Order: sequence, then C-alpha cells, then structure tokens
Amino acid sequence: MVSIVIVSHSKKLAEGVRELARQMVQDKVPIAVAAGVDDPENPLGTDAMQVYEAIASVYSDDGVLVLMDLGSALLSAEMAIEFLPEEQQDKIHLCEAPLVEGAIAASVAATSSNDIDVVISEARQALTAKAAQLGVISHSSFVIGEEDINRSSDSRLPTPDSHPTKEIHLTIRNPQGLHARPAAQFVTTVTQFQAQIRVRNITRNTDFVRADSINQVATLGVRQGHEIAIASVGEDTDAALLALQKLVENNFGETHHTSSPHLHTFSHFPQGIPAVPGIAIAPVFQYHLHQIKVHELCVADVEAEWQRLQTAIATAKQEIQNIKDRIHIHENEAAIFDAHLLILADPAIIEPVQKRIFEQHQNAEFAWNTIIDEIANSYRHLNDVYLQERAKDIIDVGQRVLRSLLGVSTANIELTQPSILVARDLSPSDTVQLDRTKVLGICTLQGSGTSHSAILARTLGIPAVVGINSQILSLEPGTLLAIDGENGNIWIQPDSKTIATLEAKRDAIITARQQARAKAQAPAIARDGKRIHVFANISSIADAQVAIAQGAEGVGLLRTELLYLDRTSSPTEEEQFEIYRAIAQILANRSLIIRTLDVGGDKPLSYLGLQAETNPFLGWRGIRFCLDRPELFKTQLRAILRASSGHQIKVMFPTIATLAELQAAKAIWAEAQTELSQAGIPFDKNIEIGIMIEIPSAVAIADKLASEVNFFSIGTNDLSQYIMAADRTNPKVAPLADAFHPAVLQAVQKTVQAAHHAEISVGLCGELAAEPLAVPILLGLGLDELSLNPQSIPQIKQIISQFTTQEAEAIARSVMQLDSATEIKSFISNSPLFKGS
Repeated sequence: MVSIVIVSHSKKLAEGVRELARQMVQDKVPIAVAAGVDDPENPLGTDAMQVYEAIASVYSDDGVLVLMDLGSALLSAEMAIEFLPEEQQDKIHLCEAPLVEGAIAASVAATSSNDIDVVISEARQALTAKAAQLGVISHSSFVIGEEDINRSSDSRLPTPDSHPTKEIHLTIRNPQGLHARPAAQFVTTVTQFQAQIRVRNITRNTDFVRADSINQVATLGVRQGHEIAIASVGEDTDAALLALQKLVENNFGETHHTSSPHLHTFSHFPQGIPAVPGIAIAPVFQYHLHQIKVHELCVADVEAEWQRLQTAIATAKQEIQNIKDRIHIHENEAAIFDAHLLILADPAIIEPVQKRIFEQHQNAEFAWNTIIDEIANSYRHLNDVYLQERAKDIIDVGQRVLRSLLGVSTANIELTQPSILVARDLSPSDTVQLDRTKVLGICTLQGSGTSHSAILARTLGIPAVVGINSQILSLEPGTLLAIDGENGNIWIQPDSKTIATLEAKRDAIITARQQARAKAQAPAIARDGKRIHVFANISSIADAQVAIAQGAEGVGLLRTELLYLDRTSSPTEEEQFEIYRAIAQILANRSLIIRTLDVGGDKPLSYLGLQAETNPFLGWRGIRFCLDRPELFKTQLRAILRASSGHQIKVMFPTIATLAELQAAKAIWAEAQTELSQAGIPFDKNIEIGIMIEIPSAVAIADKLASEVNFFSIGTNDLSQYIMAADRTNPKVAPLADAFHPAVLQAVQKTVQAAHHAEISVGLCGELAAEPLAVPILLGLGLDELSLNPQSIPQIKQIISQFTTQEAEAIARSVMQLDSATEIKSFISNSPLFKGS
C-alpha cells in the first residue's frame, strides 16, 4: 500500500491534517509527520533528518507520497531523499498538491489499493475538485472518460461488453450530503469490488463520474435530499450495488434527524415559488413518485415487439380517456389530456421508435423511453419557462406507456386524512386525480406556476408552492405545515398566532377570488373609465380555450415555437395554417397576435441546423435566424396570412435590434402577400404588423421603428436581462434581471412615449404583466394592453379596476425616482392606494 508523509513548518498543523486524513480512511493508511523544529522560542520550521525518519518509518515498495506546505519544506524533503538507499529513492514522490485536500484525497486513493500514479493524480486534483464545487472551473473537467478508465488497474475495470450494466437510484438523507467523510466511505466501499462503478447527481443533472475517485465524487455537490444514480458493470455488480445501497440507507453511519434543524429553528421557511394562490394548514403527507427505469435488450422477433408497443399505446390511450370521462374538470383543463392523446399519436415519436425496434432490434421499453427522453430534453433546453414545463407532459405520457409494457399498475395517491402533499414533483396525471377533500395543499421541489400540474391544481382549488428547498423532504409525516400559495411562504409547525393570521387571509382570498371570477369576463376598466385590454400569452389550441374561460379579451402573444418541436422536420404551410385558423376560430372576433418563429442558440432545434452557442442570448436567434432562412420564414408568413382571412389576426416579429432587420422582414412579408394575391388565395390585406421591443437598441430607436409598424409589444423578460447584462437562466445572476428595476421601467416608459408619439398602440407581454404590484406602474406609464398567462387574468383585471389613471400616474412618477427594484416593490406594497394583495 502507498504511504504518506506530511511535511510542514507547524507540528500542530501537520498532526491535524494527519488526524483528519486518518478519520477519512479509519486509520488504514500509514501516515507519518515531519514538522516543526526543536526550538521552544521559534518552533516553526523543517528538519531534513526528521523528514528522513518519517519516510523510513512508513516506507513501502508501493511508493511513498510526500506532501509539503511551503518554502524550506521542499528543500528539507529533497535533502531527506538523499539519505535513503538508492534502490528506495525512486519510490519516494514529492508532490505539489495542496496539503490538507491533497492528504485527504491521497489517503482515500491509497486505502483503495491504487498504485502510486493514481494516488498522486488524486492528490493533485484535490484543489481542482474544490474549485469545481465552487463554480470556479467547469465540472466537465471531471466527466468520466476513456482516459480515466484506463488509468486504473484493468482487473478492477472489466469491459462493458463482458457484463450488463445495472443502475440504481438512491436519495441521500444524511444531513450534510456527500461531504468529505461520507464521500470517503462511498469511495472506499466502491474499491472493495471488482466492478466498474460510476455515479451522477440526478438532482443537479450532472454527468457520470468515477465512483472510485474522491475528487470526482466531491464535484457532484451531493446534498441532503439529492438523488444519485449509481451504475455498475462487472462480475460482482450486484454485491457492489447492494453494499452501496446499505451504506446510503444507513446514512453513512451518521446520526439522522428526520426533520432538519434549520426547518425547526425558523418556523417561517420562505423558500418556495408561488404556483397556485391560497392558504393551506394541515399535516404533511410525503409522496414519492416512482419513475420506471428500463434497460436495453436485443430482441429477435421485432414484429412481436412492435405489436407489444402498439398494445401498450392503445391501453394508455384508453386510460387517458377514462380520466377525462371520470374526473370532473372544465373542458379547457381536460384539453391537457387531449394533448396527451396527441402525444401518443405523434409521428415524431412513433416513427423513430419503430425504426429503433426494426433496425436496431431494441426492446420496446428501451426504444420508447429513449425517444421520450430525447423529446423531453428538447423542451427542457428551451429558454421559455412555459415550454420547459411541457417536458413533464411528455414524461407523464411516456411513463404511462412503460407501465403498460411492463404490467406495472398505476399507484394512486391515497391519503387517510386532510393533508398537505409534499413531493419532489407531480405529473398532470397524478394531480388531476387528487382528492381535493384530502389534499388541502401541494409543496414540490420542482415545477412552476405555468406547468399543467399547476393549472390542474388551480382548477381543483388546491393551493400550491413549488421550488421548495429539498430539506422539506426530511419532514416527519404528520408535521403541521402551513403554506401561502400567493407568495410562496411556508411555515413549519406554525404557532397559534400565525395560524389565526393565515386563516383570516384565507377567508379574504376566497372572497376576493369569487369576486374576481364573477367579473372575469367583463372588460378591465380603471375607476375613471380608462380601459386596458387584457390579453393572454398562449402556445396551443388548448391554451386558447383556457384563455377565453379566464376572461382573455384576445391573444397578445401566440408562441409558434411549439409547432416546431417534437419533429424531425419543419411544419408545412398547411399544418401551420390549420392550427392558426383553429385558434382564431376559438377566439371568434377577438384579436390574435402571432409572433413569428423565435428560436435560436437558446432554443436549439437540430433539424434546423441550430447549434449550441457560447452566448446564445446574443447569438443567432429570432428574426436573425428567420432572415437567414427566408424560405422557412416565408412559409410561416404565408400560413399566417391565409389564416387571417375573416379573423382579427396580427403578425409580430421578435428580437428586432435594427431598422434594417425590420425592413428586411417586411420585404419578405410583402413577397408572401404578392404570392398569395397572384395565386388568388384570400387574406386580410389590412393585417397589422408589430414588433417585440426586447433589445435595448430597439428602445433607443423606438421612434424610428414606430414609423414602420402598427404596434409595439414590450417583452420585459428578455429586455430585463439585456439591460442588466444578467442571464435570467443563471441562478447566480438571475435576480439582477428584475423587470421592476428602474432601468427596465425607464425603458418601458421611453417605448410607450415613442409609440404614442407615433400614434400606435403599445402592449406588454412579459411576466411583469402578471405581477399584481406592477399593475399601477404599467397603468401609470400608459400601456394600452397587457398580455399574460391566462390564470392570472381575473386578478389583474380586478386590480386595474381599483385605480384611477391619475392615481396610477402618481405611483409611476414616484417609483421612477427610486433606486432599486426592492425599493419599488416595497413602495407599492405599502401604498395605501394598492389593494391588490
């Protein structure tokens, strides 16, 4: 076994490092110390003879690793080697690795019977592992690769072809996650087996890394509540996975508290994102969603395998139809499951699955699951939060078919008493079947207010908070929990005063909700008579139905990207025409604003040739992409024009940054009109053209752009991140991209002024439009219309009716003098004029 020598100027430091390393490996590795000098008045220093004696005391033909702190420590170590016999000198290796981290990493590697080269490599990478955890360098440095596999003994790493790979998923429950000591135990356990074992952090969506490397395991950043995947291949795989499972289930021998001390220290735990407004106070019910995992098999009878899949799909369709027939929800929400039925018939799914079965002889489960994952990932990688949530519908449908293929019954969520349901996530199928008399509230780690699960929970009247800290999964079932779905606040074991306050707010919310719903179909009119048009942001036919039911006066933003997803080629003109016309027919005589294709580096579609970019938000996206693909662009424009006949359709170009871009887009638009006219195809010749104002340059030249179009629509989501130079998908800087920031509001004000000077209308379709606190500001700045998610429409309409234009203008003037988004929100919240909360 490789041994270790620690050389330091400080004896206390060296002994502390040795003690720490010994604890990591349970004193299994020989570690000697050579530190300090024999001088009571000046004990700091190093002595070459002392280093020589330390090396000699732990010498091993497998090698001795010497770690030093600084300065003379290196000179003393070099001199000490000269005192050794020549045949031993080559076995001594001086290493520049960091003293503390290097000693721990080297000790763990040594106890695993690795050779000296591996031990040195682990020691050297120790500081890099810390840097990866802190985000200083990319974690990709630690992704498992062939070069990593080859560096270890071949006897420990059998080739994948010799044995099937097996995988298990485990949730880490010990309070500190895989910190140093548990990580060391994990790695030490791994090295006891003749198997190639890898591990990844599912919660953080990392790549697989070597499970026998303390550094690579450390970079996964596994915390309490995180789920990990362990994959193993080798002759003793079963024994290895069982041992690791027992280690995790035993919490690595650490004392496990069922409830986090942090949760109990602070009764108010404001960690969530509001999803469905409402108050719930009830005991916790922990629900664990089971995701079916499959493995690849080679099948001989591909016809029989294809028939198995067809039968499973038919069964899934019948199950979904049964849900629609059995569960009493509004037809608009039931349309969510119409979408699920369409997924089951989607050729972009069925055809590649069929190809995998017939050409690659894959089993139905693996072929189906592979394509489902690919399509779900295409949604997850989109920048649009609304579209990201559609991945859950794909997974929900995919799991339903897998259950049918494997003969696994659907597990219903059954509660014995009224409770708040706590889960990692909920699928639409889970949500729609909840008993609203038993499920009083929902708390999940994942999700958003725009997910179909949230929409269904809202329909069922169940308050929900998402994005909860993973510590909530550690709450003991039955623990009293209170949630406020309006602001995302959570209380663990609330006291009587808190309960009384929340109950009073619950009563007020119920009354206000009833009043808002009663008035949802009425126009949004301020107290002095000014009308603000309230439209909906949608992506599909089902969304249009929901929007009308919620009181939308039209559609201010139809995202057409959805039509281009889940496909292997672009939608045809006819396909697009049919969908645009169907939505227009649902809206009847209401306005429909169709935004042209807005994809790019941040929304990659492989069949369009879009590739990942270093700075996707500053890259080849939106109108830039469309102008480079004029035929694809014109196909969409022709479909929009054709659908406009007999309907109130408008077209809107995204990501306009220059006047030249707008003029180029209008030129292609004119070409499309000419082609249809020559072909005798009817369309609205007076159709209006608008643009998205979402780039600072567009704000700067808004007066020039206004002379070219009929309307503006301000996209505050992108405008905020561009103005603040903060990627809103990056959690480290996303808070900076706050649309309440004075800089963003000033851009909105300038855009409104330029539009009105040119006598064109201006709306706002970013998430800011759904913020109750923003309503008086936007009204005061002079917006003509707001477009938002359908579920927020009744509340926003009600808030508009509480103000006069003069009051709103006074509030807007006041907040424009403030210095931060926080100050602005506080000012509105405390304003006696604001009654929206």
